[in-house]
Formats: sequence, structure tokens, C-alpha cells
Amino acid sequence: MYNIKFENYVPKPDPAISDRIVAAHYYAAWKFGAAEIHEGFNDLSEIYPDRTPLMGYYDEDNPEVCDWEIKWATEHGVNCFIHCWYRKKECEGKKISIENLRCGHGLHEALFNAKYQQMIKFAIMYEASPRWAGTDEVDMIENLLPFWMENYFTRGNYLLLDNKPVVFVYQQRRLSECFKSAQSQKETFDKCREYAKNFGFDGMIFATCNTSLDFEDYIDAKNRGYDFRFGYNSGYNSPCDYFDDEDAIIKGQCDIFKKHLQIDDRYFIPTVSCFQDPSPRFTERWNNLGYKFRQWSNIWYLTPEKFKVLLREFKSVCDKLPEDAWARKIIMIDNWNEWDEGHFIAPSHKFGYKFLQAIREVFTDCNNLPDYRTPRDQGFGSYNESWNEPDFKEYCDKLLNNSTKKGR
Repeated sequence: MYNIKFENYVPKPDPAISDRIVAAHYYAAWKFGAAEIHEGFNDLSEIYPDRTPLMGYYDEDNPEVCDWEIKWATEHGVNCFIHCWYRKKECEGKKISIENLRCGHGLHEALFNAKYQQMIKFAIMYEASPRWAGTDEVDMIENLLPFWMENYFTRGNYLLLDNKPVVFVYQQRRLSECFKSAQSQKETFDKCREYAKNFGFDGMIFATCNTSLDFEDYIDAKNRGYDFRFGYNSGYNSPCDYFDDEDAIIKGQCDIFKKHLQIDDRYFIPTVSCFQDPSPRFTERWNNLGYKFRQWSNIWYLTPEKFKVLLREFKSVCDKLPEDAWARKIIMIDNWNEWDEGHFIAPSHKFGYKFLQAIREVFTDCNNLPDYRTPRDQGFGSYNESWNEPDFKEYCDKLLNNSTKKGR
């Protein structure tokens, strides 16, 4: 039965059991006006309605929206969200408040007020790009670290490995430019580790986003005090603007991972990518803002069925690594909700729950029974008060008519 409300709130998640951390990167840019450099769902509503989330367009600061995401993620084996964390440029070197953050609503308004927040782990990925605020030896110890400790690390569901809070960094080269030297950065990280011990932790773990296969980059990361490297995506780029050879895509991602392991089989954590299609960022408006995405972008897709093949390949490799390899503990998924940049596993009109089902079948015991009714099927929603949501039925009718005319 559909559109009948049997419960007053999001039904309680029934998490699937996994033997490792399966962490999805999370880009919290879906509160109206929060992203600043793009217009969120309004960039998609007319031209890309197939990228509409299954819950419809949503205001991401709503804790109920977050509870749906927690339910969908945990029921399919995704047990951690890695939130992109931004401090606004004008606040660099100053004491931090929640108001100083870009896209901080995903944590402070949504997750931290969600009913089921303790059922999923979270971590932060510090964005140290020149557009946002960098740091230095003093600022990291006096401003960043106390804020992170108070607001994140001491929460019961922050990601800990070996009783150490994990801080992910995007990217290695960008943060390197903030410190006087590699030695200075390592000493600062070590001070952070000692600071954490005052709060009952056994130190801290720092990980850097870098998929370069340059051996010097690997040595630089070690010298700067990083515990391991990872990618925001798999590091795979197709050989042309549009590429549809799925077996070659699978092989390309696997080859990159294996090359990292040849450098050091304990030091790299893989990120598995489902597709890449940043077409919404090819628009004239984006180019006018100075973002020349066409210079680096290419488009490729894995079907959910082939994505499952890729996941199995990665799992097989990880399971054979040394016991102390970081990739035995954690694997990353690209990405939960990059709706416009074009890589997402969250339930959508384009793919339904199929990417999540692939993760569940590979990385869990499949010991639960997820509910695949949408929020609206169950009498909930809409969660949209801000966006220009498309008429998806009208869009589907147009697709059907076009296909009929072409004799398909």
C-alpha cells in the first residue's frame, strides 16, 4: 500500500552488517544558497531532471532528510559519511564559530539533530584550497584543533581507528603550501596527536587526498606526517570525452589501485567510483565564473551491475593485503551526493537504489530487508521549500515520446 502514512517519522533503520568501514564522501551543498559557487538543485531542475533524488529536491539542513539518508546508507552497508569541511576565507587565522563555515549545515543543523545520528559514523575532510581558508602551525593548534575536538571528535559517532580520530585532508599539495616545511607540518601534526591524548584518545590519524602515482608525492606525504593516502575518486580518467567500455573502466580503476599498492601495500586506501558526468558544470554560467571544467572533464558510466563487479574486484584485492594495511579496515565510495558534479550513489530517479544494492551485496551479510518505498510512497514529504523542482512525470513522458518517434 502506498501514500498511506503508517508511521509518524522516518522508520528506524535496519543496518546491514559489514566487516569494515565503508565510507562515502559527502558534499553538503544542498541547502539553498549554501554552496556559494553554484546554485545547487536549481542548476539541474530544467535540463537534468533525471538527477532528481528519489525523495525529490530537499533542504539539506532538515534533520528528517538526514535520517532518510542514514536509513538508506546503513541498510546497504555504507556506515560512514566523510563530510567536506570548509572554513570561509575571511575567517582564516581566527577563532572559529559555526557561522564561519561553508556548508556546515550538513553536520551542525542536520546530522547533529537527526534522530538516528548514532547509527552512522562521520568524519571531516578539511578543504584547504586557496578559495577557502588555509592554516599554519599556530592556527591549526589554536583554532582548528580545539573546534574540531569540541564539535566533532568527542561525539560518540565520530570515526575512530585504533581509538584515534581520523582527519581527512583535501588535498596534499594545497595543505603543504600552508606550512613552512615538511618537517614543520609533521611537527604540527604530532602536536595535534599529543593534544588528542588529553581527551582520552591514543593520538590522531591524518590522511591526505592524493591519487598521484609519483613516488616523490608518496615520500612527501610520509615526511609530512600523514598516516595514509586516499582519493576523492578512484583517480581514473577515460581516454576520450565520452567512454562506454565498462570492462576497460573496471580494469582502469583496478590498475590504478594496484599501482598504489606496488608503491606501498599498507599506505593507500582505495576509493571506488561509479561514474563521472559533470555535464551541468559545462554551462555558460559556470564558464563565466571561471570554472573551465571542459579542460579536464570526461564522461563515463558504469551500470550498477558492472559497479558490483568492480566492488568485488576491489574487495578481493583488499582481503589479500597484510593485516596492518589501512585498506583492510576502510574502503571509500565515490560519492554519496555530488548531484551536479556527476557522481552519486544516493537514491535517484536515474538509478533508483541500484548502486546501494550493489554495495550491500558485496560488503554486507545481507542480513536485513531494506524498504524500497520512497518517502512519498509512505506519506512523507515534500522536503523542498527552496528549489525549483522539475515535473519529473512530464520529463519521463518527453523521453518516452522521443523514443517512440525514433522507433525504439
